[in-house]
Amino acid sequence: MLRSFIIVAALALTGPLTGTASVAQGTSVAFGTLQQDPNAPVELAADQLAVDQASGTAVFTGNVLIGQGEMRLSAARVKVIYAENQNGIERLEATGGVTLVSGQDAAEAARADYNIESGVIVMTGDVLLTQGTNALTAERMTVNLESGTAQMSGRVKSILQPGGD
Repeated sequence: MLRSFIIVAALALTGPLTGTASVAQGTSVAFGTLQQDPNAPVELAADQLAVDQASGTAVFTGNVLIGQGEMRLSAARVKVIYAENQNGIERLEATGGVTLVSGQDAAEAARADYNIESGVIVMTGDVLLTQGTNALTAERMTVNLESGTAQMSGRVKSILQPGGD
């Protein structure tokens, strides 16, 4: 009993690791098990594709699945914006039940905007990040693929399960 009390007290002093819900304005977390390479090829699959040469865009719809290295992103719709010189992808805009998975970590949101050059993904709209048995929610999550970190902001709430023997 005393050991359990000491563990709970120590966890309470460390911040959000209380085993119950906690609220903060913003927090940084690790995301994914490996650093991602934003220069790796991007593979896309979908039920339909519409290309607009004049605007330099392509819209993938229906069961869209995107893979880049170890990372996977799925959504109902993804708009691909090509670089001005049409020599590569500038950014991706995913909407409709967006799920981002990297290693054991998974995030869900209403929208995700991925800037290929900077290696940054911004997820917005009821973001839910799960890492094992732990969960974080926020209005916005910015993932830096090169560093493997994420910044959550906008009424962050966490539910963390304290591990222990």
